[in-house]
Amino acid sequence: MMKKTILFTFLILSLILITGCGKDGGVVVDTEEVTENVVKIPLSEISEDVEFYTYNDSGVDINYFIVLGSDGIPRTAFDACDICGGYKGYEQKGSDIYCKNCGKFFSIEGLGTKNKGYGCWPSYLHHKIEEENIIIEISDLKSNKYRFT
Repeated sequence: MMKKTILFTFLILSLILITGCGKDGGVVVDTEEVTENVVKIPLSEISEDVEFYTYNDSGVDINYFIVLGSDGIPRTAFDACDICGGYKGYEQKGSDIYCKNCGKFFSIEGLGTKNKGYGCWPSYLHHKIEEENIIIEISDLKSNKYRFT
């Protein structure tokens, strides 16, 4: 009986770790392909509705999001701000991204750029497009781990 309980507990914990949970209990999308060097996400999964992703580095969840602009260009950003940090993140409200910490709104069309020093801004996350996939370097994710600790 003890072995069954341990096995059941292990299975439940594994399921939680595999599917993940985002901030505020949201489910983290787990459809990306992760290799040693990159995260690869099919462009076909990206829409004008923001998708949140998590990369776990040694127990620290590094959160980021991708959303398609009305021009068809994907925008990537960390779910953290240079000013407000990464403990509350952002959410989509219509065609804008909303900071859950300070309450500022940002047009999706303007995302995917570096902060110009104007205060709160979804932190820049570099990506490239290859063969119908969004490619994000693991090193770019890891170098921004400090935003979530």
